[in-house]
Amino acid sequence: MMETKVLTAQSLCKRYGTLDALDHVDLTLEPGHIYGLIGRNGAGKTTLLSALTAQMPVDAGTVTYGGAPVWENEAVLGELCFSRELGSTVGGMNNALKVKDYLNAGRLFYPHWDEAYAQKLITQFKLDPKKKLSALSKGMVSMLAIVLALASRAPITFMDEPVAGLDVVAREDFYRLLLDDYAETGRTFVISTHILEEASNVFEKVLIMKEGRLIEACDADELLAQFCAVTGRDDVVNEACAGLNILHTETLGRQKSCVVRVPAETMAAKGLDVDCTSLPLQKVFVALCGHEQELQEHREG
Repeated sequence: MMETKVLTAQSLCKRYGTLDALDHVDLTLEPGHIYGLIGRNGAGKTTLLSALTAQMPVDAGTVTYGGAPVWENEAVLGELCFSRELGSTVGGMNNALKVKDYLNAGRLFYPHWDEAYAQKLITQFKLDPKKKLSALSKGMVSMLAIVLALASRAPITFMDEPVAGLDVVAREDFYRLLLDDYAETGRTFVISTHILEEASNVFEKVLIMKEGRLIEACDADELLAQFCAVTGRDDVVNEACAGLNILHTETLGRQKSCVVRVPAETMAAKGLDVDCTSLPLQKVFVALCGHEQELQEHREG
C-alpha cells in the first residue's frame, strides 16, 4: 500500500490579468481516495492541478506533501504525477516525440515506475512504441497519457480529462483499470472530467470549483444526500419550497420541479402532495454551477 502522507494547499491564489483563476483555495487530499474534480470551463481546475504539482507558480499560498514543500522539491515531485492531455503539435510544429520516448521520461522521473504494468497497458491499448505523437489519433494520445499515469504508481496521481477522445468502450476500460489499480495499491487519484454520468460512481470524494473558488469538498454520498428535486403541481411545489433557496427550476404546464439543498426525507416529511427524489452528481453540479438564475444574473451584470 502507498504511503499515508497528506497533500495540503493553503490559500492558493493565481491571477491572470483581472481573472482570479485561483481565489484563496484551501484543500486537503487525504491518502487512499478517488477524488472527482469538477467545474465548468474556466473554473480553475487545470490551474489548481498545475499548482498542486508545482507545474506553475502561484501568486500566493503554499502546497505541502507530508509537511514538505512541493515547489522545487525533487523528492516530493517524484511522488506526484500530473497526467494531462498531450499535444500532437508543439509550438505549431508536429510533435516528433515517440511513444517510447515519452514513457522513457516516466521511467526516469517516477521512482515507483512499474515497467511490467506499463508494457501490459501498451499491449492492451495497442500502442506502437515507435510511433510519433503527431501520428497518433486523439484517442491513442489519451491512452498514452493514461499509461503514464497508471504505470507511474505515484502515491498521488492527478488526471486532467483522461477520457477525452476515448469512445464509450475505452472509457469503461479506463475506469475498470483505475478501480483495479486503486484496489491493489490504495494510491490517491484526482480525476478531472466533464463526463460525470460515467465517472460519478467511481468518485468517493468530490471537489467542485466555481470561478476560481473551491465551493464543495466532501464525500460524494454526503454531498448528494443534501439535495433533492421536489416535483408536483406548481402551487403545491411553491408551498413546499417556500422560504428555501431554489437552485434550479423546470416547468411543464402546471407541473413544476425545483431543486433545493434539503434532504429528500426532510421535504417528504412536510406531508404535501409532491415527489421528493434524490439527484445524481451531474444534476447537483448543474444546480450549483449552471442554473438559469445564475446565467441570467451574469448576462444582466
